[in-house]
Amino acid sequence: MNFKDKIVLITGASSGIGEAYAKLIASEGAKLVLQARSVDKLEALVKDINAKGGSAFSFPTDLTDAKVVKAQAEIIKREIGIPDVIVNSAGAGNWLSIFDTSEKDFGEMMASPYFATVYTIKAFLNDMVKRNSGHIITINSAASYLIFPGALGYLSTRWALRAFQNGLYDELRSTNVSTTSIVAGKVDSPYFTNNPISAQRLPKIGAMIMKALTVDEVAMVINRALDKRKKTIIIPWQMFLAIKFGQFFPGVLGMLLRATGYKGIRKEIAKL
Repeated sequence: MNFKDKIVLITGASSGIGEAYAKLIASEGAKLVLQARSVDKLEALVKDINAKGGSAFSFPTDLTDAKVVKAQAEIIKREIGIPDVIVNSAGAGNWLSIFDTSEKDFGEMMASPYFATVYTIKAFLNDMVKRNSGHIITINSAASYLIFPGALGYLSTRWALRAFQNGLYDELRSTNVSTTSIVAGKVDSPYFTNNPISAQRLPKIGAMIMKALTVDEVAMVINRALDKRKKTIIIPWQMFLAIKFGQFFPGVLGMLLRATGYKGIRKEIAKL
């Protein structure tokens, strides 16, 4: 994609995949609109990009608050313009069973990434459709296709995000606004560093058959997605094959995920 004079909005831009993608395209002529909660990290990234000749703007935003997202979107449209590309990479959540997950935890995990993505898209979609151009990228987890113990809240929000993305794709078919879901296996990002329990509960079958992706590798896939305009891209290829295998043999895949996954549910129940 030729980014010259294009407006690219990236959520979750203060770290991980969002930050990596901002750095990747910073020198390609795009105007980068960067959103995240972390004010200091976001402003440091903007300063670094602009110092190297790029064009980036910081919009610290609580993406889980619909009113805040809408208000910031109006400022962005007025001061920068309507995005040509939106990359939804904001996400959070820990891998816990239903017994260790509070009602508040369930709400917070649904708030980001699910509602953060929905609110961001809603804030700009009408303008993109009226303009009759644009591309929306949503970063999702391979957990959106899988079921395994010890991560119920996380799985639920990722499945919800996949359903939203698939429905959005169909509703936009008669427009010139494209939408792509990038579904990734394990990514070496700050997420697992900040959530060690989640790393411990990854079914070991994944590590046996595929390596973890880097944030830079995922960033490069985003660029390819803008050119290919496919509905869904699953990475790495081993994860694509695993998901396809599970669609034909769900019982076998489920058995493998349980056999190599979290074994603490019975202990949690015993403590009730």
